[in-house]
Amino acid sequence: MSHWISKLCQLSQQENRLILGLMSGTSLDGLDLALCRVNGRGLQTSLELLRFSSLPYDVVFKDNLRKVFAQKTVDLQFLALMNAWVGQEHARLILETLARWGLSPEQVDLIASHGQTIMHAPRHLHQLPDMPNATLQIGDGDHIAHQTGIITISDFRQKHVAAGGEGAPLAIYGDYFLYTDPKEDRILLNIGGIANFTFLPAGGDSALVFATDTGPGNTLLDAFARALFEQECDKDGILAKAGRVSPALLEALLQHPFFQLPMPKTTGPEMFNAAWVNALLQRIPKGNNNPFDIMATLTRFTAITIADMVAAVNRKSAVGSIM
Repeated sequence: MSHWISKLCQLSQQENRLILGLMSGTSLDGLDLALCRVNGRGLQTSLELLRFSSLPYDVVFKDNLRKVFAQKTVDLQFLALMNAWVGQEHARLILETLARWGLSPEQVDLIASHGQTIMHAPRHLHQLPDMPNATLQIGDGDHIAHQTGIITISDFRQKHVAAGGEGAPLAIYGDYFLYTDPKEDRILLNIGGIANFTFLPAGGDSALVFATDTGPGNTLLDAFARALFEQECDKDGILAKAGRVSPALLEALLQHPFFQLPMPKTTGPEMFNAAWVNALLQRIPKGNNNPFDIMATLTRFTAITIADMVAAVNRKSAVGSIM
């Protein structure tokens, strides 16, 4: 034990560190592995991306994840088993990837593992007045550390939740250290299962920095690609391009109360899912359920909600007040 504590202390003093970052988002498409050399610290931090791989999950693994993903009721034993299995599977993918890159585990200083989000439950979503914000990621870091022999840090979101935040979006600290500019405001946009961005004000005033979800990214598109076309995703937007935007469906989608909440805010497939869209389709005039039109409309929905929130930040920034 003292060996690993000493190594952590040593890493904190090193000028550069070789870190392998892992990420699996709400789209459940696979595991991203980024090997980075991180130099310096604080606002003097810089990063070099040395290697990157995106490895798809196999069908069995993905189907098992969906049994516990964004479900209010799950088999508790199966959930506990999945926590260990995801950690073991990620460790296997790490070792295979390092071998393919021609690297040994001993050359990596640290693994940073986000885990797999299976439930995101901020107060505005669960609406239980006596309960706190909560979020849950599985993929036990101890399994990763034991199988790879590399120090592993994980479960990043819980500290933010404990301090009263919603635990998302996750990337705000890295964005602040790496991309703050002395002269210009910057927005860093990520479109995953859920779309989100970080706002970085010119000059680096940390009191004005924030990250927020904007709404669905590709989670609805993936769900309807599977349901309507038996495809995992709308590759290159081919399905959406074949349809036309339905004004009635788009208007109904945009009425969701999430879009009236102040920034920053978070959401997930627990809120934006196929059941919600199907309920809207039942209430709008007939002729708005052509499969290609649904894909086109959901794509426009993602684009509009991102653009509207970025525009709101720009307007508020211009008058000196973001929140």
